[in-house]
Amino acid sequence: MKRSNIALLLLSIAVASSCGRKPPENEQDYVSKLAAERAQKDADFRKASDPIPDNRKAELLPLVYFPIDPSYKVPAVLKRLDDPTIIEMPTSTGTSRRMRRYGTLEFTLKGQALKLTAFIEVADPNHLFVAFTDLTSGTETYPAGRYLDLTPNSTGNYELDFNRAYNPYCYYNVSYECPYPPSENRLKIPIRAGEKIKLDR
Repeated sequence: MKRSNIALLLLSIAVASSCGRKPPENEQDYVSKLAAERAQKDADFRKASDPIPDNRKAELLPLVYFPIDPSYKVPAVLKRLDDPTIIEMPTSTGTSRRMRRYGTLEFTLKGQALKLTAFIEVADPNHLFVAFTDLTSGTETYPAGRYLDLTPNSTGNYELDFNRAYNPYCYYNVSYECPYPPSENRLKIPIRAGEKIKLDR
């Protein structure tokens, strides 16, 4: 094959490869989108009397967050656990939720290799539930932990976006039944991303 043809072939492969890749997400677009989602959540909470009761809206709204930091959005690999054991996960009301361990999410954050267990509720098999605490819990964030929501997929590849970590609804309203994070989901680092608590409550 002539050199010119080889060069043309290599160029064609490079172009095809680059066209097949998903373009990187623009950081400013990500920040703007998340800020808009937070504003919409405030608006929705203002309009409804649930989960925030009317007599607490002035106290709790607008919700408070750490600054949006794209470095807290990280890829994770799920290691499936074929464990049919049903766990009675304790909640804030003294009752329990029936859960199963779905798998272990392995990821790296701020240079540290970390793990979180993802659970699936017996009553809701289409939703992965990740409850965690970290070194901000009880000072800057809700003492009983925060949550992340994921949708199960067949690839085992997930995105953990701690900027979307949110307080359980029992923070706003004690009548809610909120599962407590299990011991294996107590992270030994501060996660300064996502929803905070109002310190002047």
